[in-house]
Amino acid sequence: MKTALRLGNAQLVLPDGVRRGAVVCGEGAIAAIDEGAGSAAQALDLEGDYLLPGFVELHTDDLERHVTPRPAVRWPTLPALLVHDAEVAAAGITTVCDALRAGIMSSETWSRLDMLHDTVAGIARCQDGGLLRSEHLLHMRCEVASDNVMEMFQPFLGNRLLRLVSVMDHTPGARQFRNVDYWKVYYRGRYQFSEAEIDRMIAERLDLQGRNSERHRQAIAGACKGCDVVLASHDDTLAEHIDEARALGLTISEFPTTLEAAEAAHAQGMTTVGGAPNMVRGGSHSGNVAAMDLARAGLLDALSSDYVPASLLHAAFLMHRQVGLPLQQAVATISVNPARMLGLADRGEIAVGQRADLVRVALCDGLPVVRQVWRSGRRVV
Repeated sequence: MKTALRLGNAQLVLPDGVRRGAVVCGEGAIAAIDEGAGSAAQALDLEGDYLLPGFVELHTDDLERHVTPRPAVRWPTLPALLVHDAEVAAAGITTVCDALRAGIMSSETWSRLDMLHDTVAGIARCQDGGLLRSEHLLHMRCEVASDNVMEMFQPFLGNRLLRLVSVMDHTPGARQFRNVDYWKVYYRGRYQFSEAEIDRMIAERLDLQGRNSERHRQAIAGACKGCDVVLASHDDTLAEHIDEARALGLTISEFPTTLEAAEAAHAQGMTTVGGAPNMVRGGSHSGNVAAMDLARAGLLDALSSDYVPASLLHAAFLMHRQVGLPLQQAVATISVNPARMLGLADRGEIAVGQRADLVRVALCDGLPVVRQVWRSGRRVV
């Protein structure tokens, strides 16, 4: 095997512990690990910094934020995608599921459908052209209360980049927004709606939920049967939500809003995803369960950066320090655990034969800082 990369004098975050050593990579994969030496011959000296496996992101809305930086602003797709890609790579994310929403609600316009098609086409074009630093996959977030969610979702069901499909219901009074006041705060702040507009939207959303949510949840799960995609529920709040998810074949509970839901998910063999911003901030912006409490209860399998890509690394180290998890277990929530949840067996660990996705991390006044990133043995940051 032709040697392409040697990294030495590092604190290697291995599956079973943290040890000083060196990593040798070739042909895009990890070829050897030398745990007994602080450096390897002709190696890049990492000066005692940590070397972590590349991070795997299940759910980030960051791309949509760049495509629509303001509610009424549409940014050109390719520049938005390239900036998003640079941001996630700089955060140490080497595999990212870009979460794109299917389902237009009553207050939105059909321009979102054109944006969805343009964005998916842009990801494929840039990835095929070698323009992206991280590997990009698709996560279709299906808003089940929408009238047109199936019309928007089905054209992408056979897309080669599609890896994850989640069913979600953001109706005021349900799940994430079971406290309607938090829903009102969100929409007032984001769209500057008046009280009359807010009240009208609530009535419309409740009507949509009653007509659509259950039938669309069933239809999406049915459409995905036999396809090579992973199914997730979103914002589970009650044990009944987990029963519903398992009956439909869903395997991941994204952002459970209560300990009850997270406990039920684990009891039924589902894995859970918590919000890294929630952990960094010390709590949920919607008044739901704190991600740190899920971790303390042993109910947190993976972290998602959601709307702040840099939060993954920060949250993993916080969990290590505040919960007392061994560092390799905390790092697993942002690397190997989400990789395996997606069915990706070739990445997520510093182990021989795994893809050489690696992140060099230094501590600055206790804060973990990404210094260098490699994907398949090629430096991208």
